[in-house]
Order: sequence, then structure tokens, then C-alpha cells
Amino acid sequence: MPDLSKSKFHTQGYTVNSLLPGDDATLIYTCPNNFSAITRYLHISNGNPATQKISLQFYHADDVQYHYIAREFAVSGNAVANFVNGGYFNLHQGDKIAAYASVAGSFEVMVSLEEYYDPVRG
Repeated sequence: MPDLSKSKFHTQGYTVNSLLPGDDATLIYTCPNNFSAITRYLHISNGNPATQKISLQFYHADDVQYHYIAREFAVSGNAVANFVNGGYFNLHQGDKIAAYASVAGSFEVMVSLEEYYDPVRG
């Protein structure tokens, strides 16, 4: 049974340098073994002055497949977007969030999650 009383918060930010999906995408986060995580915040920022496209993917370890959170999402130059607006989505051990863009280095992605020990997933 998950132990929600001992959760910890984890925030990471990355520059998206990949132009390809799946295993070739820039890895943003991997849920550790014996843990689950609640994604509280998923933010992107286009630092390029021109409109660029970004794709965000969720890797589901249970079915060994990538699924799109956003596919070729157009972001105006020097603009931002949020993908978890008051909601959340769950990740379990081995699940991942990855990103790739139309121009390498133009996007920053920040994710904030609440991780909690979940031995049932072990």
C-alpha cells in the first residue's frame, strides 16, 4: 500500500535538445523503482523569438509504449504554456516524461512531482 504520509517533492528542468520521439527524446523524468508520483506541474517555455513546436510524451512502463501528452504543440516566440492546470496525472515506477522539439535548444521544460513510496509497484 502506498505511504502518502512520507511524500517528497521533486522538481526538474531541462533544455529539450532532441528532434526525435520515443527513446530518442529528451528525458525529463523517470519515476524511481518502488515509487509512484503525482505530476503537479508541467511547464514549457519557448526561448526562441519565432513560433516553434514541441511534443511531450508519457512512457507507460506497464505496456512499454509512448503516448502523447501534446503532439507538435505550437508555442509563440518567447511564450510559455502549462499542461497541468489544476489537475494532475500519476506515474508509477519506470514511467517517464520525455520531450522533443522542432528546433533543438529552443524549449525548456519544467516538471514538479510529488513522489511517494509504493512497494506494491516493486
